[in-house]
Amino acid sequence: MIRSMDRLPPTLRKPGNLVFCGALADMNRSPIHTALCLLPFLALPATAQAPSSQVATPPPVSYSSVSQLNLLLSQLEQTVQAIKGDLSNLRIERWKTDSGTKRQAEANVDSIQRNLQNALPEIIAQLRNSPEDLNGTFKLYRNLDALYDVFGSVVESAGAFGSKDEFQSLGNDLNSLERSRHAFADRMETLAGAKEVELTRLRTQLRNAPTAAPAPSAPKKIIVDDNEPPQKTTKKKPAPKKSSTPPPSATPATTPPPH
Repeated sequence: MIRSMDRLPPTLRKPGNLVFCGALADMNRSPIHTALCLLPFLALPATAQAPSSQVATPPPVSYSSVSQLNLLLSQLEQTVQAIKGDLSNLRIERWKTDSGTKRQAEANVDSIQRNLQNALPEIIAQLRNSPEDLNGTFKLYRNLDALYDVFGSVVESAGAFGSKDEFQSLGNDLNSLERSRHAFADRMETLAGAKEVELTRLRTQLRNAPTAAPAPSAPKKIIVDDNEPPQKTTKKKPAPKKSSTPPPSATPATTPPPH
């Protein structure tokens, strides 16, 4: 189990990723499980940094990768069919235990059967369409991990309260499911390593890409309408000029003195 965050790659040591990693640190899982649950975050920086004008076409999937996936899925589907058959032959009502334990076991069996019938086939079909999709591979692994936990509880109860034949057949199915789970964990680790290499290459290309020059502004256009009638100009009358000589001042009339 990963007990120290210093063992994680730098990409996974971001605060948002450590919250998820810390939640898994206390779970009784293998180191590969804790590391793989964080791998979907590896694809985020590339999509966030790549400009729209430089979207890279995904490389074609290799023949060996497709062949490996088809083999793993074929083995998983065989295990699923075996689990379905053995669960249908299970006689929980005959177990030597209390009714509460029987009801819990029956509820777990119903949950497993619904998953094998509906959810798991859909995930497998999606992964066949995108063989190297990291998120799709993680989704399948997480589903197998949940199935393993619930199915393991049923197998344990069958060993304690059921018949020897029930326990033996269910135990073989559990071992096959465990092998498939580990196989997809290993495949996810390989895909995650390839993604890290691809991210490093994309970051290098972005750093070395020349900065695009700003586009020149378009020249302004002036539209002249030849049919527009000319505007009439009105002449203003000139204002009368003011006289520069002041008007004669009025002098009061004087009377001659008496003799």
